[in-house]
Amino acid sequence: MLYSIGAFAALVSTALAAKKPNIVYIMSDELAYYELSHMGNPYIKTPNIDRFAMEGIRFTSALAGAPVCAPLRCNLMTGKHAGHASVRANDGGTPLRQGESTIASILKGIGYATGGFGKWGCGGRDSTGVPEKHGFDIFYGYYDQVHAHSFYPPYLVRNSKEIKLKGNIGGRSGESYSHYPIMKAGLKFIRENKDNRFFCYFPITPPHGMYDIPADDPAWKLYEGETWIKDPAIPQDVKNYAAMVSMVDHNVGQVLDLLRELKLENDTIVFFTGDNGGQDRFRSTKHPRGFFGPNVDPKTGAEFRGGKGNLFEGGLRIPYLVRWPGRIKAGQVSDLIFYQPDVLPTLAELTDAKVPGDIDGISFLPTLLGQAQTKKHEMLYWEFRGQTAVRQGLWKAIQTKPNRPWELYDLSRDISETTDVAAKHTARLAKMKAFAKASHEPVQAGKYIDPKRTRHERDRRAKWGTAKPQPRARRPRK
Repeated sequence: MLYSIGAFAALVSTALAAKKPNIVYIMSDELAYYELSHMGNPYIKTPNIDRFAMEGIRFTSALAGAPVCAPLRCNLMTGKHAGHASVRANDGGTPLRQGESTIASILKGIGYATGGFGKWGCGGRDSTGVPEKHGFDIFYGYYDQVHAHSFYPPYLVRNSKEIKLKGNIGGRSGESYSHYPIMKAGLKFIRENKDNRFFCYFPITPPHGMYDIPADDPAWKLYEGETWIKDPAIPQDVKNYAAMVSMVDHNVGQVLDLLRELKLENDTIVFFTGDNGGQDRFRSTKHPRGFFGPNVDPKTGAEFRGGKGNLFEGGLRIPYLVRWPGRIKAGQVSDLIFYQPDVLPTLAELTDAKVPGDIDGISFLPTLLGQAQTKKHEMLYWEFRGQTAVRQGLWKAIQTKPNRPWELYDLSRDISETTDVAAKHTARLAKMKAFAKASHEPVQAGKYIDPKRTRHERDRRAKWGTAKPQPRARRPRK
């Protein structure tokens, strides 16, 4: 059979496109490194995620781009570290700049269907940062972080339009549990695009926010035989938190089951991760690092210092799993050091999408595919609320406030960052400080079309709805 040059080129193009995988990226809000049962957590049950880890690769040194929600979502989406990012405040409404490239926009540019389901955090409504202006065909859930604290808000947002939730007025109770329609919409997106290539982003809110979960959620069945779950001395929020993590585990199972049903399992790479380091919730005399010990190795007792909001390991270390049958060898554990800005170039290399010229990330696709990772970061950079940190291999330099001296830790010997060795390694620290200085530029955030932020403020008030007034959003410092 003879083909014209044009027809042959079209066939080649179709064949190459067929090799590009679907991408599902699941990011559970504040799920911590040691809150998964395959990591030895004695309370929380995550059978689907445990199986996921066995069937793919687990990273032990994956790090957040920032220690809090909004900035890290910008780092993830744009491939820029904290010194170059447009979103550095955690006020829930600071927007991406107009025209700023994201994972969704570069994938949409090569023909992917793009959907987001959960919490955005990179620009409130009527700003330059809304997801539908940054490559998403559809985004359904919460644009503002405060709105996302409630699982019973009066409405969710789809492409900047309000979608009412029956029987809800905000707060901690209602008729419609918001996470259910969010997951339903994401699964529907996958099903509707089964014959296309798709990027499905699940920045889901559980277990963060108000610790609420319906009493009839299937997750509770995992705890029917647990004596601690029946202990009246343990607060209900503690029990709810465990069930919420198991609900996320159920959602992971739903996604994988759907991919199998649609015969897309071998054509889809699935990421599962948390967003920032753990928060020592539910502390007590008996549990000084929190009831679930999110920053404590249950097998050895070794601790990550700090937690959400600071730049010690507790604020940055995140769980990170990737699964792609037939392409990613099962049962792997990698100690590659990388952070969220590296995701964009990884997905770009995976799909042959064009990489923006202003990113800081480096692709870790070679590691995923079992190849030599020849290109690595010499150093990684963070900043947040006057804190600055630099990582060089297993060395960590941190300045906790602008006028305080820099500290230096050897994580190979001191994972808990207890012994400052700055005085012994002045030359190394000087290079790391110089890198930090060179990595920072003044923030240039996006803008609001509506200077009064009317709909953004409405979304923030929706956390409590008619139940309680919500203060206005804080403006980021310039």
